[in-house]
Amino acid sequence: MVLCLLLVAATLALYNPVSRHPFVNFDDDRYVTNNLHVRAGLTWSTITWAFTTTDLANWHPLTWISHALDCQIFQLNPAGHHYTNVLLQAADVVLLFLLLQWTTGFTWRSLMVAALFALHPINVESVAWVSERKNMLSMLFFLLALWAYGWYARKPKAGRYLAVALLFALGLMAKPQIVTFPFVLLLWDYWPLQRMFPAQREEAPGTPERPSPRPFSWLVLEKLPLMALSAASAVITIKVQKAGGAVRTVMENPVSVRLENAVVSYARYVKKAFWPSHLALLYPHPGDSLKMWLVAASVLFLLLVTALVLAAPRRRYLAVGWFWFLGTLVPMIGLVQVGEAAMADRYAYLPFLGLFIMVCWGVADWAEQRHIPARWVAIPGLAGLVALAAVTHRQLDYWGDNLTLWSHTLQVTGKNFVAEDNLGGALIQLGRISEAMPHFQRSAEINPRDPVANLNLAINQQQHGQLREAIDLYQKVLLMTGDTILRSDALSYLGSAYRRLGSYGEAEQNYEAALRLAPENNHAWVGLGLLAQRNGDFRQAADHFSRAVAIQPTDVGYVLLGRALELSGHHAEAEVAYQEAQRISADFAKAQEQASQLLAP
Repeated sequence: MVLCLLLVAATLALYNPVSRHPFVNFDDDRYVTNNLHVRAGLTWSTITWAFTTTDLANWHPLTWISHALDCQIFQLNPAGHHYTNVLLQAADVVLLFLLLQWTTGFTWRSLMVAALFALHPINVESVAWVSERKNMLSMLFFLLALWAYGWYARKPKAGRYLAVALLFALGLMAKPQIVTFPFVLLLWDYWPLQRMFPAQREEAPGTPERPSPRPFSWLVLEKLPLMALSAASAVITIKVQKAGGAVRTVMENPVSVRLENAVVSYARYVKKAFWPSHLALLYPHPGDSLKMWLVAASVLFLLLVTALVLAAPRRRYLAVGWFWFLGTLVPMIGLVQVGEAAMADRYAYLPFLGLFIMVCWGVADWAEQRHIPARWVAIPGLAGLVALAAVTHRQLDYWGDNLTLWSHTLQVTGKNFVAEDNLGGALIQLGRISEAMPHFQRSAEINPRDPVANLNLAINQQQHGQLREAIDLYQKVLLMTGDTILRSDALSYLGSAYRRLGSYGEAEQNYEAALRLAPENNHAWVGLGLLAQRNGDFRQAADHFSRAVAIQPTDVGYVLLGRALELSGHHAEAEVAYQEAQRISADFAKAQEQASQLLAP
């Protein structure tokens, strides 16, 4: 119990600064701040939506429900959302420690693995980024399922097996990254449970009672129902990601390019495990630019380590740790390329446990063989943990605000169009539009088909009166992306450009098309409200403006609502709208001026 409390205290103390961090302007808006279903809290409607939606090219209902519960409790206060992540990390750390201690009988080795997991900077991304809640939630169920499997293995019964399957299914519903769980169980059978190859079973002092050994074929057959769950989850995930436009085609990323990036990424992950420097939110994909010597060296390294662990059959933990690392990374290594990243720190959250087991058990065995006193092993171990905690603390600083986060990402990754886009977006949020545009221009230079950069450049053209040029660029953006949110934004701004040109029919068509894709597009609702007000239908205009401020409350939106209500004869309601505009506005006079400009013929 004392050791568990120590792990919890270390985790909470280290990650406490995230309670002062804002939401990140990358995915946090789609997962939380601009997601009407999540913002509504834990309602039956939200739960139904969570199990049926494929938003963001994912099916992870438990993750959606978790975020909705946070909104129910904390509304949009980022501190609460961040601290839920921290508490989940602490729970995962303690579960990992207890699981290893129970299955292996080694307390201090298990504690060291859990401490590495708690303090290693590679996990900052998973904890400090609200949108990555799914990583820790899926890990929670993964560890519980491993625990249930150990319980089942000691006395196989249908009810116990069902518990394993249920916990595994819950983990998949948080994030399908744990799809390799049945294969991890085969490793777990080899060590530490040692149900596999009983003639080679080894016992150590203090080792808990082992489950009964089984033939290899029986152990494989035993996992078939769980493999069926994995297959179903994989099919659903690929189908949903393809429908959402997240999966890159073979034309975009040939198989040879994917294989080269995969082997190099494996080697880079190992490097970051032992020397965690230059960590970033997103590492751009190198395409076909990787040097062949680097690919060859990475292949040689992977083969060498594999040969070494296989040559040490008495140290079963080496093979288990290494193949845990290699195997659990397969869904995220890029063989099926999703998104723009070559690799990601968050992908290492589960796989690095294998490397931590290899190191902690390996060092302890080496010290025992040489009769080195435990304290002489503990001192450098503690020094290493302190060093890792210091790096983690520094890495957390980069997540303190969006400008720092994306500036650091650009600094350590070089040409990175996604980072340029998000740095530009962070500047726009601060009202520094002129500073943001060069970032979108650089992004478009790096990747001319980047829809985010081109959309923002088109909006800038529209704001400077270059309406025809903006319209042409909006239409190009629609050809560049299958992302429903981006397409909806492009259509809504296209509608605004047509409205300013006096093409009101085309404007209305584009606003309505935008809302069919994304009903929460407040810009499109404002546009329809402006068209209705121009046509003298003030009641309908008020309805549209009301929808807009329900999605995103703004002072300008409430002023527009107040004027529409006033013109429709609802003076009391109009006064309430004006009061709300004044309450949330930093400059009410400016908000009134902007509303008048929007309503001008």
